[in-house]
Amino acid sequence: MKDEKFPARLHVLVARDSKRAVVIRRGPSKSTCILAWDRKKNTFEVSQWLKGRIYERRSDISPSGKHWIYFAMNGKWDSEAKGSWTAISRTPWLKSVSLYAKGDCWHGGGLFLDEKEFWLNDGRGHEQLMDSSEIKRNESYKPSKQYGGECLHVYYNRLQRDGWVLKSMNEKGKWHSETVFEKSLPKKWVLVKICHQQVFQPKGKGCYWDEHELRNEDNETFSRSNWEWADLVDDSIVYADTGCLYKITIMSSMKLSEPILLHDFNEYKFENIQAPY
Repeated sequence: MKDEKFPARLHVLVARDSKRAVVIRRGPSKSTCILAWDRKKNTFEVSQWLKGRIYERRSDISPSGKHWIYFAMNGKWDSEAKGSWTAISRTPWLKSVSLYAKGDCWHGGGLFLDEKEFWLNDGRGHEQLMDSSEIKRNESYKPSKQYGGECLHVYYNRLQRDGWVLKSMNEKGKWHSETVFEKSLPKKWVLVKICHQQVFQPKGKGCYWDEHELRNEDNETFSRSNWEWADLVDDSIVYADTGCLYKITIMSSMKLSEPILLHDFNEYKFENIQAPY
């Protein structure tokens, strides 16, 4: 029986103080592609591929977009990086300037505190393999809110840092809970992000998956269950749906533009590309 084909999965890290962004494209399941998004020119350029998994919810980008941090796993447990690692790299490349071997998939990843310092999500012990004068670890910092040790601890703290407001945490059934965030948009619109944590998730979804809603001035709610990622980017709503990135302009308190396709990421294939440093 032929394997069912799913669209590429997309997650975007948006620099807060520049027009840079990183697109993390996953698919097939054991291949991850990193692309640079120049938001000023609206161009997308492949940087590097990994034959493995990058945990997008444990990743972050610095305010200027110069560096990014990610947690990755390729399962090569006998390698120097121990099969899983946290890396800080120059955007948008995978090649590390600071590298921490992990050896399992507990914890990992982290957040930027500012342009020069980062917090490492280190609950069960990384081994530092590389250090850099470009960026330093702050070992005394701890996020103010705790959400376990894996994806959600990094992800939920990142969302709240970037303007999302946590509204509720709900149990939906056995091994299924959801956390709801909201972000205020221009012209009195609200974007709702519903984050699921689920063991028996729908086909094509991971154990952590998101959907979204839009709410207007009259409190009308519009479900966008296919939006796997969405945020306010450069005063527009940008979202990922079936392996494509789209943009919607907010016209008024009651009207949105039709979606504009920014890029289709579905047909990319693995390339062996070296970083330029």
